[in-house]
Amino acid sequence: MSSSENGAEAGKVTLTQEGAVAWITIDNPAKLNAMSLAMWRDLGLRMTELAEDTRCVVLKGAGTRAFVSGADISEFAGRRRSPEDVALYDDISEDAMNRVHKCEIPTVAMISGYCFGGGIALSLCCDVRIASDDAIFSVPAARLGLGYGWVNIKKLLDAVSVPVATDLMMSARRLQASEALSAGLLNRVFPGDVLEREVIAYAEQIASNAPLTVRSVKCIIKEVSKLGEPDFALCERLVAECFASDDYLEGSRAFTEKRKPNFKGK
Repeated sequence: MSSSENGAEAGKVTLTQEGAVAWITIDNPAKLNAMSLAMWRDLGLRMTELAEDTRCVVLKGAGTRAFVSGADISEFAGRRRSPEDVALYDDISEDAMNRVHKCEIPTVAMISGYCFGGGIALSLCCDVRIASDDAIFSVPAARLGLGYGWVNIKKLLDAVSVPVATDLMMSARRLQASEALSAGLLNRVFPGDVLEREVIAYAEQIASNAPLTVRSVKCIIKEVSKLGEPDFALCERLVAECFASDDYLEGSRAFTEKRKPNFKGK
């Protein structure tokens, strides 16, 4: 296992590699893994350090008390005072989330405990969200007087219905994991004591599948879901590349020979 991390006292974001699965950990347990500006910056950097053979990325919070409890509000007085400060802060945090959202590799959010504000926004940048049954979700912007940009609201609407998003944003109330699952905010929920085991198995299942197919599906889903006209030519090219790949031949042979395929991503 390799590791890369920032040792900042205010919190850190670490990257560890376990085979074809990369684990990115938001590590600031003293503040329930609240994201400082430095941590947003480091998250963006960690996303650029993924190994070439990575086939799945899992984002998680350190410990079990929180995934991400939001931004570190104690920084706001010093780092979000002027319009220029706000713009710089937003640029750095949005860049980090964009790197997660636009990552070509499948991404999974493993959520334990509190997932508030920026934590929900970050989880919505991931392709799949899997939570413990004691996870709690909230977007407290209305209680803090914060503006909530359309980009993050669009990501929320990609996951839940308009009535659910309206309720969540206007009330700033807390949702239990069971309600978040029913609303579409989550893909799966497990008891806390088996959550990591289930996420490992799920990530390894993704990693064992044909990388070109998985990445093409991820790209096509984003294309047909985005605002504006989808790039259908891109979608068709990605599908054609799958059929022209060695992995397609390997998958066909493995099916005929009743064995597990060995995909190379070529």
